[in-house]
Amino acid sequence: MNKDDDLTLTVGRETLVIRQRYETLSIVNDVLVALWFLVGSILFLWESTTTIGTWFFVAGSVELLARPLIRLARRVHLQRAGDPSGRDDFLDG
Repeated sequence: MNKDDDLTLTVGRETLVIRQRYETLSIVNDVLVALWFLVGSILFLWESTTTIGTWFFVAGSVELLARPLIRLARRVHLQRAGDPSGRDDFLDG
């Protein structure tokens, strides 16, 4: 990549703060999804804890639903803050 191919983006402080907060929220959500499903899987190893394991899977499913809702909230928040792109640079994937 030569110097003429460099891409320069100007992002306001408020936009950067919004992006960082939602990125952190998304990471925390992903960790919770993993924990719910991991604990639920372990609880399925014993018949006596299958019911609570099922509830952990339900909680994990709710967290999976939260992920696109976080992305949508971030997009709306960025657009209201004056960033018309509302791009999901940090949350794609």
